[in-house]
Amino acid sequence: MENFLINYFNKLNINIDNNKACQFIKYKNILVEWNKIMNLTGITEDREVVIKHFADSVLPLNIMDFKNKSVIDVGTGAGFPGLPLKIAEPSIKLTLLDSLTKRLNFLGEVCQNININAQFIHGRAEDMGNDINLREKFDIAVSRAVAPLNILAEFDLPFVKEGGYMIALKGPLVYDEIKNAENAINELGGKTERIEEVSLPETDLKHTIIIIKKINPTPNKYPRRAKKIERNPL
Repeated sequence: MENFLINYFNKLNINIDNNKACQFIKYKNILVEWNKIMNLTGITEDREVVIKHFADSVLPLNIMDFKNKSVIDVGTGAGFPGLPLKIAEPSIKLTLLDSLTKRLNFLGEVCQNININAQFIHGRAEDMGNDINLREKFDIAVSRAVAPLNILAEFDLPFVKEGGYMIALKGPLVYDEIKNAENAINELGGKTERIEEVSLPETDLKHTIIIIKKINPTPNKYPRRAKKIERNPL
């Protein structure tokens, strides 16, 4: 398993050593164990976890420099993509945000077992985005499989400082979603800078990574309350 991890990441042009491979393996083992008592993932087979969760999560490292960046993973769930990014690039200053305490408890155990430092925030993105200690404090906000892009932008962009970036990890067929989100992104102070199509080796999986630069402050009226966001997306 260790060799498979190292070799697969090499195919992504991401180098990990034996220590990082062991961290990923421990993460996978805890994920599978906790998944028996709570719903964290439908993917539990070893290689599938490596490819579809770990490798998929670290693909942004080939697109953007994460070194020494403050990163918030909004709606982190089982830790994707934030925790794999931190393992692969330890200099990241990582914050994991989720609305469920039990998921944060799981992530706390993972971090303790693999000797990773991270900040854990329990709350909803639309509430925490108005917290003065979090609002516009991060170099990068990342999210994977959280919400449609026009809604996700209202969750993520308030956390990003001017000159920083929001990174959305999406599936292959998102161009209509991107077009529908143009107004929201502009309204929230962002500008779509790059759209990268990526593939995972040895699979037919193709994904899209959307890079949005924060060029203006997010207006104070955003993010709105959850019901308003859902009823009337930007």
